[in-house]
Amino acid sequence: MSASDPEDMLRKTLITVALIAVSLSGAAQNRRGERLPASDYHPGFREWKHLARSAKDDFFKTDEARTFGDNVLLYQRDAGGWPKNHAMHRPLTDAQKDSVRAEKKRIDTTVDNDATTTEMLYLARLWTATHEPRYREGFLRGIDYLLSGQLENGGWPQFWPEPHGYARHITYNDNAMCNVLVFIREVANNKAPYRDITDKATRRRLRHAFDQGIQCILNTQIIADGKRTVWCQQHDEITLAPASARTFELASYCSAESASLTSLLMSLPHPSKEIVAAVDGAVAWFREHELHGIRVEYYINDEGQRDRRLVDDPEAPVVWARFYDLEFAQPFFCDRDGIAVHDISYLGYERRNGYGWYSYQPAEVLQVYDSWKAKVK
Repeated sequence: MSASDPEDMLRKTLITVALIAVSLSGAAQNRRGERLPASDYHPGFREWKHLARSAKDDFFKTDEARTFGDNVLLYQRDAGGWPKNHAMHRPLTDAQKDSVRAEKKRIDTTVDNDATTTEMLYLARLWTATHEPRYREGFLRGIDYLLSGQLENGGWPQFWPEPHGYARHITYNDNAMCNVLVFIREVANNKAPYRDITDKATRRRLRHAFDQGIQCILNTQIIADGKRTVWCQQHDEITLAPASARTFELASYCSAESASLTSLLMSLPHPSKEIVAAVDGAVAWFREHELHGIRVEYYINDEGQRDRRLVDDPEAPVVWARFYDLEFAQPFFCDRDGIAVHDISYLGYERRNGYGWYSYQPAEVLQVYDSWKAKVK
């Protein structure tokens, strides 16, 4: 295994999780968990994220790429960030452009669902190809936005400025903070496609913010019976304790986000003893909470709908529930009524099929852990 394997694994994991989260999200929601109107939700944003990441470099030299880039700048709010769930590459009429301009002062900027970092990636690739100043200026405004959101404890909330409710919490859910840390590390390291888009002073600020973020991860790791375990999807921005979010996201041990955080820690060169201990604790927890002999299957229910159910399968790969309760560390699931149950069959159709209740991500961590551990001893 090469030294870069944990970092490569982390990057691939974050992309995969983003796609899964989008495919399971159903209708988009705002920061309060309310359904967004159809006009504010554009399914094409999945294609947009793929384009920003995967389009060939030559594409960014085209007029079409510039048109998309101008859309990105148009959607950039006065705060410096971007709203989520918008397909920046879809054509806009003059009337639609006027409507977007009228929303410049909205405080809906976020890093949820890969918002802001995706748009900044696109601007960086476009500036690298064209060196047109407006794309760099938009990118640097995004940098200021990201740095402005970091809390004193080193974490990032889901939305800012002026977050409300659970959006104020340190947010690991759907890898929001993990994505920010990976992004600013790549910019701070002056890696393509971010080479020379920032100056040395900015890169120093980013490295400091990254270090603070890593310390926040270490400080929020749940300690149970004197042992380091894993993390919750959100942690209180004041006390750092595990915190609930939407009604079906109760405070808990969370396997999927914890796998990403563990991968991030494993990707650090020359990890400290505290970082190694954090990884060791998370890996031990993953191993203790494996689920064997089960898998989720899709089937057609009595109403003719595509549905999910849990079935026994001795050949199924090891899997983890997304949530484990904080008292007994047992798997649980939750509907919008906020009542925990221990089988997804007790959930209503909408939540049973509209959320990722199981995760295979910890298996990726376990696959590289022994090799990683041998190298850091």
